[in-house]
Amino acid sequence: MKIGICDTTFAMVDMGKIAIDEIKKYCTARIIRYTVPGMKDLPVACKILLDKETCDIAMALAMPGKMPIDKQCAHEASLGIIYAQLLTNKHIIEVFVHEDECDNKKELFKLVERRTKEHAINVVNLLYHKERLIRNAGTGQRQGFEDVGAIK
Repeated sequence: MKIGICDTTFAMVDMGKIAIDEIKKYCTARIIRYTVPGMKDLPVACKILLDKETCDIAMALAMPGKMPIDKQCAHEASLGIIYAQLLTNKHIIEVFVHEDECDNKKELFKLVERRTKEHAINVVNLLYHKERLIRNAGTGQRQGFEDVGAIK
């Protein structure tokens, strides 16, 4: 199996390293990293990883800023990522942490780390342990924050 990790230089944290380190704890898949300047570059980079590098799955990692233009760019990148998934018939796990999700840099770093690690585990589960995801269906999982639980 091959996992593509696509991250940006725009992010304030090395999200690619966090993802790679976490994935290596759970599997021996070959990991190919592709770093791009900004989040709107993620869709084509992920598609290259899935098509040309024949990765089985990819992660798209980014930290959109707090300005309205950053949110617009994040939305456009997200649409491109969805389109790349449809073109390749492969999952791209989008891991975006918006700069304004936390009040200070310490909290923001913790959120980036936790969300990235939790989604890295989702990648491993999608490749090797789909039954784990089925068991968690409807349980209110939240990557990066506390889970909200199921409504009974």
